[in-house]
Amino acid sequence: MQQKLSQLARLLVDQQNARVIVAPQQASSGFWFGGGNMVQDAAGDLWVVGRFRNHGDSRTGLGAGERGLEMAIYRSTDRGQTFEKSLSFSKADLSTESLGVLSIEGTALRLTETGVQLFVSTEKSGIDYPAEVKSFLKPGTGVWTIDRLIADEIESLKDADVQPHLATNDPAFIHVKDPFLGSHQGDDCLLFCSHPFCWSSSNTGYVRIAADGSAVGQPCFDFFPRGFAWDVAITRGTSLMPVPQIGDFAGQDISLFFYDGGECVRNLDEHASAVKRPRGYSCEELGGVAFVKNNDLNSVQRLSMNEPMFISPHGTGCSRYVDVLVTDDGYYATWQQAQSDGSQPLVMNFVSKDAVNSLLTS
Repeated sequence: MQQKLSQLARLLVDQQNARVIVAPQQASSGFWFGGGNMVQDAAGDLWVVGRFRNHGDSRTGLGAGERGLEMAIYRSTDRGQTFEKSLSFSKADLSTESLGVLSIEGTALRLTETGVQLFVSTEKSGIDYPAEVKSFLKPGTGVWTIDRLIADEIESLKDADVQPHLATNDPAFIHVKDPFLGSHQGDDCLLFCSHPFCWSSSNTGYVRIAADGSAVGQPCFDFFPRGFAWDVAITRGTSLMPVPQIGDFAGQDISLFFYDGGECVRNLDEHASAVKRPRGYSCEELGGVAFVKNNDLNSVQRLSMNEPMFISPHGTGCSRYVDVLVTDDGYYATWQQAQSDGSQPLVMNFVSKDAVNSLLTS
């Protein structure tokens, strides 16, 4: 069954069949679009949210580049053949009177019976580190938190108020970002990435959310621990996808859990005679997959134990921020894929339901 799950993951995240649906603003290193998700509305239109990132280096402050400068929502009315920009949010649009946005990171759209919710993570000025580590906050940088926007329809999000959603003062998880949607023990959840004050790792947590998107109870910051090999420095969940209950999976509640990983936070010099392989590091992560049983996030088990599952055939090998939307037509998988020019466009691969069912019942 684990072999079938791995085959299913590779069928969805097919590096060779992927095509670009949203290009970054430059075909150069440090430029990308992605870090969001795709949803389908009642009319059958596809909507994809993400953020444009331009080159910049947080170690020297945000004056070194524009970095996460724009969140955008694209719409497809032809089942994913083409996408056109419908909404755009600048850093100023997402700032409030007390907190200025320095950079935009991961986002997530949630459609409900009453409208739409948009979760967005931003790096903000005006927030200090806890007193015991206050001096560790680099000049010119801020703290990542997650906000929420609510509207009756996607087109109205531009006029929605920016409401605080998730933040923490715990030095071990002080930066929270990259939200995505899932469930745990029957409850809807917002999952997210966290960093400690020292930026030495990436972790994955979750918090239960109500129908209006508000957080319920206390977050769990560490249900998915970092790995021991290729993902020892970074383990950032990005998407949960239920596996069809057919074939060997009949009557079984199992979901694929896609995540990003890396061996280090910065690109390290390799030994001259060592095997050359993508190792993954911050902003150039590689892709992995795990699975969850019985809708219990605490049951998560890795399938990518000793090496990544997904590596781009181009550039650094970076392949990250996988999202999978399940529709009546089939499966829309999107992710950021490294290119030979150093950029990371948002790419997509569509897999029919027949192809998935054939794999799981063969």
